[in-house]
Amino acid sequence: MNEKRAEISVNGIDETYIFDKVAKHANGAVMYRQGKAVIIATVVLDEKAADEPFLPLTVQYIEKAYAAAKIPAGFIKREGKPGDFETLTSRVVDRSLRPLFPDGFRYPVTITIMVVSVDREIDLQLAALHAANAALLVSDIPVKRSVAAVRVGRFDTEFRLNPDRSEMQKSTLDLFVAGSGKDLLMIEMASRATEKIDDIEMEEMDLELAMGPMPLVLTRQESNEMSEMELMDAIHIASAAIEKASHAFEESILPLKKTQLNLDLHCFEPDDSLMIFIEENFGERIRESLHSLSKSERGSMLKDIVHSAIEKAEEYSLPHEEEDIKRVVEELKRRYVRSQILEERTRADGRRLDEVRKIEIETNILPSVHGSCLFSRGETQVLATATIGGPKDGQLFELLCDRSPQNEKFMLHYNFPAFSVGETKPVSAPGRRELGHGNLAKRALEPVLDMEMENTLRVVSEVLESNGSSSMATVCGACLALCCAEIDVKELVAGVAMGLVVEDEKYAILTDIMGLEDHDGDMDFKVAGTKNGITAMQMDIKLGGLDMKILQEALLQAREARLHILGIMERARREIEPSQALPSIEHFSVDPSKIVHIIGKAGSTIKEIIERFEVAIDLDRDKGKVKVTGHDREKVNQARKHIEDITRVPERAVKLEIGKKYRGKIKRIMDYGIFVELPDGNDALLHISKISTKRIDRLEEIYTEGEEIDVVVLSQNGRKTELATPEYLEARRELSHGKR
Repeated sequence: MNEKRAEISVNGIDETYIFDKVAKHANGAVMYRQGKAVIIATVVLDEKAADEPFLPLTVQYIEKAYAAAKIPAGFIKREGKPGDFETLTSRVVDRSLRPLFPDGFRYPVTITIMVVSVDREIDLQLAALHAANAALLVSDIPVKRSVAAVRVGRFDTEFRLNPDRSEMQKSTLDLFVAGSGKDLLMIEMASRATEKIDDIEMEEMDLELAMGPMPLVLTRQESNEMSEMELMDAIHIASAAIEKASHAFEESILPLKKTQLNLDLHCFEPDDSLMIFIEENFGERIRESLHSLSKSERGSMLKDIVHSAIEKAEEYSLPHEEEDIKRVVEELKRRYVRSQILEERTRADGRRLDEVRKIEIETNILPSVHGSCLFSRGETQVLATATIGGPKDGQLFELLCDRSPQNEKFMLHYNFPAFSVGETKPVSAPGRRELGHGNLAKRALEPVLDMEMENTLRVVSEVLESNGSSSMATVCGACLALCCAEIDVKELVAGVAMGLVVEDEKYAILTDIMGLEDHDGDMDFKVAGTKNGITAMQMDIKLGGLDMKILQEALLQAREARLHILGIMERARREIEPSQALPSIEHFSVDPSKIVHIIGKAGSTIKEIIERFEVAIDLDRDKGKVKVTGHDREKVNQARKHIEDITRVPERAVKLEIGKKYRGKIKRIMDYGIFVELPDGNDALLHISKISTKRIDRLEEIYTEGEEIDVVVLSQNGRKTELATPEYLEARRELSHGKR
């Protein structure tokens, strides 16, 4: 083989790129190696341009089970639907590479990234991006810029570039930055909570133990939010590393690039006469449409303008194409939006540049839900719900690098139905948008939740209206929904989406952008955090890059907006009325050796407790921890007392005389029998099969709670006592004599 190699060592990573070895039918391909990890990345181009006003780029990141010497789990033993990590990684690669393509590039491109050998210490997202970048850079597609990425961790006060996966588990920061040269293109950031250990010196009063001062070890959870200036320091470090890496890639890989294809770029250049004609006749109507607060109304107005412009052009015999008129109207709209912001320093809805839209909050509006919040900000509205489950309700997942499945105890699911933007599409399975926005909101909230929580939490955000940053509305609504469910949220978390408009030397930073400003602006910048700092951030740049001074200014402006929103959320939290649907939970401990008494033979005792008191029970055999959950507080308390009685009394401590008749009180009637309180104070089950030899349809028709009845003790095994009625025993004796 006439393979070509490029070996690059930069930012603490040793990478090998092998070209002309695999997938030679693709426009570009590479076999990438880092440690034991091997990735095959390919780029394929369709030379027929798509009739779309955007770049039709598809990125697929695929993890092969054999790469980790595994066989796929489940009924079907082959790779199928991509997992969340695969989808999120595809999204990261797409957002990083898309800005590299030249303006007007409309040819469908598919980038496929396959992990065929894994290294458990390698950052697969970074490796996937670098592999895809190399395949694109060496291809015959007209892309001559290289992208590079770094991950930054923080250990105490020290920032560290590209820690391995084991090290990242101890980091309080996860910052992923992609860029090209000096230009930053994409940022994802999340803080990580840690457990802080405090040593407090205290004088020991017991003389027998007095050996000087003794430390009292206390632990507390720290959310590790980052201040705006700390985050800027980390981004500066990342930016310098990216510039170094992207130059190294270009020097090593560009000389190997295939002969560039001669492709037509479909940049829209409106006819001057058509532009003047539409601006003179419809310019004022286009401006008026921008001031419509309703997104759907504005869309309808613009459609009417296009229709009227077509009719007018035909009336004047002006040469035109319908598509050209649509594009001219869209271009004029874009210019008016940006001009108003830059020149008049106001926005289409009349707000100041740093003004947040009106916020309305309603809590616990769903009576059968543990926690719910309807959060509205302008024309963006989400219905967030929180559901509390037990430890076994967690989401099991397994990453390629994991040796065993993990249990996810906090889930956040974001749903974006088409009706939220006035479209007619049916509701379908979550796509990349849903997973990406849900993951961002989840990362924002995780640091303020108890790391050691035993319950499983599921938060669902239903986007009901969308006109700008439904993901940040999700952060706010989800946080309050958790509060409504009486979850211990250490600090309220709010999010806000920022925008940017840049023309030459002029720029304007926008707070709480709506859809119009997102579409016609130059940046989508989402920041979430507490009053103490930032917990999560995501940034995509439509420009070639972003000035650090502007980024810092945007972060500080976002902080002011976040504090404003947090103030409104705090007032809403104080007015929360607990949901009647909230489960009642009792946590307590027993002697671990007594857990077997709670379970009983073949689980009989625990089943009786669950059915009798209508509760759910979780047991920790090793630690002796017991959790009782139910919707009736009184029954939960009764179940706890019953369990404590079982574990408090030694086995066989209470003896009843076998075969003797006792007078007992009916405590509870079930479908399968009745619980009878015996003279010794203990309850025993009188099973329906031991009441009568005749068929009994409903026990309630024969007995009532509180009634006293005669029972005979048949047997006793520890705390479990078997009963029968004297009538049943007599009938059995008569039947036995009859057979004789």
